[in-house]
Amino acid sequence: MDGGYEIVSIEDLEEMEGSGNCTWRLARKGLGVGSFGMNVVDIGPGGEIPAHDESERDHEEVFIVIEGDAVAIVDGSEQPAPAGTMVRVSPQLQRQIRNDGDATARVLIISAPVTSGYEPMGWG
Repeated sequence: MDGGYEIVSIEDLEEMEGSGNCTWRLARKGLGVGSFGMNVVDIGPGGEIPAHDESERDHEEVFIVIEGDAVAIVDGSEQPAPAGTMVRVSPQLQRQIRNDGDATARVLIISAPVTSGYEPMGWG
């Protein structure tokens, strides 16, 4: 991690078993990212990322469904989230990702404090 960049496969990331039939792949740690959080979570059939909010940490989160069919639940509102779906959630809202399908759902989660100082580029 001293050449200014890292390239890793999701399959090579360190794994951590979590609650709710989830396996976390530690992408931030594996890539050496220091300015925002990111992890990949494999949610087994019937599993879920527990409901939570990020108001204490002031984190805005984005969930990107890479594989499978998930359900995004934001403040009690359930929305289908098949592969290719992106969901952004403000810090104060309750969020949960659930897998009602028969196959594992893989979700990339990216987060950063709203107060991080990010400045949008002029073209986007």
